[in-house]
Amino acid sequence: MVEKLTLVFLSMDFIFAATGGLILAFALMSETEMRAAPSTDTVAQHLLLSQCPLTAGIVNAIFIFVTFLVSLPALFIPTNKAWLRLQGWLLVFCSLFTLILGLTIWFETLKTRSNLESMWAKEKPLAQSLLQQKFECCGYLNSTSPPFVQDSTCSNSLVAAQRQGCIGPFSDYANSFLDIVFTALFGCVGIDVLLLLCTAMLLKHRQELERYKHIDEKNGIGGL
Repeated sequence: MVEKLTLVFLSMDFIFAATGGLILAFALMSETEMRAAPSTDTVAQHLLLSQCPLTAGIVNAIFIFVTFLVSLPALFIPTNKAWLRLQGWLLVFCSLFTLILGLTIWFETLKTRSNLESMWAKEKPLAQSLLQQKFECCGYLNSTSPPFVQDSTCSNSLVAAQRQGCIGPFSDYANSFLDIVFTALFGCVGIDVLLLLCTAMLLKHRQELERYKHIDEKNGIGGL
């Protein structure tokens, strides 16, 4: 029983640490990618990543790693329950932190079109042109509102008028991309909760062992 509980706790602990690694890798790779020159394949992703709380994600990953390090003495010093309690409170903090990040991105999906419209207006003609080429569209709402950027996709007014505005395909892409991000974060929260339950069970089990040990000592049997 003890060995199984410890193994489950240890397995969940390493999975928890792995979620911190994934969050950190995503944030660092995203920041690196955003510093690169945009292309047709990456321009939409760059714009969406700029709206994600990447710095907060790095901070969250650091807290996850700290919580994992706290779990090591909690695991290997069974007589000291303070480490397990500290890990439990840190897990609560990490899960709330990750949940807030996921909810922040989820709220962005509820106002995708208005966000993208202001984003489009702020971008230079080069980025707008790359978006037109990626989604084979002209202008944001349509070719005249706002005016399209002349490029290989929208070579003239006649061609542009026959193409749809970028609002539809761009918002569909944004929703799909952000859905993956916040769903992954919610999945990390689920792992946090499972590890928190394992921590509570392990703490409870150690408290029971200590109680039985005290009872045996009072009865003159000695600790088992």
